[in-house]
Amino acid sequence: MNTLADLKKGDQGRVLALAKTDMAYRRKLLAMGLTPGVLFEVTRMAPLGDPIEIRVRGYQLSLRKKEAAIIMVGSSYEE
Repeated sequence: MNTLADLKKGDQGRVLALAKTDMAYRRKLLAMGLTPGVLFEVTRMAPLGDPIEIRVRGYQLSLRKKEAAIIMVGSSYEE
């Protein structure tokens, strides 16, 4: 299964799940709108790939590569 950290600029996808991690951080990701089923697009990446900026729910969100590795993603066309 791919993670958000594996994607490139311009890729689109859907959040499938969040990997097991600290519950407080998991709640933070959910509060930022990264809930299972939500669509997103990778809009920017720093030259060394960290941080990653995505467009989700109408706003831009930047995540560190380590944080993005927690987010399991699939194709935006998958059910």
